[in-house]
Amino acid sequence: MTTTIAFIGLGNMGGGMAANLLKNGYAVRAFDLSASALDKAREAGAVPCASAEDAVAGADAVVTMLPAGKHVDAVYNGSVFAAAKPDTILLDCSTIDVETARRTIAVAEEKGFAMVDAPVSGGIAAANGGALTFMVGGTDAAFHRAKPILSAMGKAVIHAGAAGNGQAAKICNNMLLGATMIATCEAFAMAQKIGLDPQIFYDISSVSSGQSWSMTSYCPLPGVGPDSPADNGYEGGFAAALMLKDLKLAVEAAAAVNASVPMGSNAEALYQMLVNNGEGAKDFSSIIQLLRG
Repeated sequence: MTTTIAFIGLGNMGGGMAANLLKNGYAVRAFDLSASALDKAREAGAVPCASAEDAVAGADAVVTMLPAGKHVDAVYNGSVFAAAKPDTILLDCSTIDVETARRTIAVAEEKGFAMVDAPVSGGIAAANGGALTFMVGGTDAAFHRAKPILSAMGKAVIHAGAAGNGQAAKICNNMLLGATMIATCEAFAMAQKIGLDPQIFYDISSVSSGQSWSMTSYCPLPGVGPDSPADNGYEGGFAAALMLKDLKLAVEAAAAVNASVPMGSNAEALYQMLVNNGEGAKDFSSIIQLLRG
């Protein structure tokens, strides 16, 4: 019997994720506020629905991919909990604050649902290619129920621990990524001003102690390293506004537990400047342009 999944939130990431569920034999009932997103889902084989409640009714699982905690709170408390069958497994793949994730899962469990928070890493290309990494928070039982569904959309599904720990892993990871990208951009910008050819610097640093993912997999300079958004005018990839969102979540979480994150805080400030300059839609590696003046 085919498992039916309600998929709510069909944006740049959610659309590709839903398509991969379809490719892997799941039936998908889709809902999004965007008519064009619903049209794309229909073309991929999903059943478009008029509301979140309509999508959830009769589904075996619910996957949500939403912009922020307030949207997750509204969708689950306003639609999902009321419309879902008692044995439905709930998977929130949004990147939101830890507190909202834990509160939503607590309410779900009080109502008898199994639920996980399962934010993703990998970006649009990985979402389209089914190569995402999922960081999952929730009970062992909920994780084992969610894992086959997540595996249909990703290359790695890792249980991070209790409810909310998926979000904790995501924001810590992206704080590290944001700070590392800035340091990589600073190094390339300085190397050029000193008179060092960027390709030569790449050839040296990529096999030396300065090597990082930001350099060797996502180089912020066009024509250096593997193909990246820098080679496409910094279009596509992971938007600077989304990096700023994740850095804000990280800094807020750090303040809540009295953790010292000076590099994370500085990264947030620099990405805020980039977004304030109207570059929020550009890939986050475009911060090299800000650093180069």
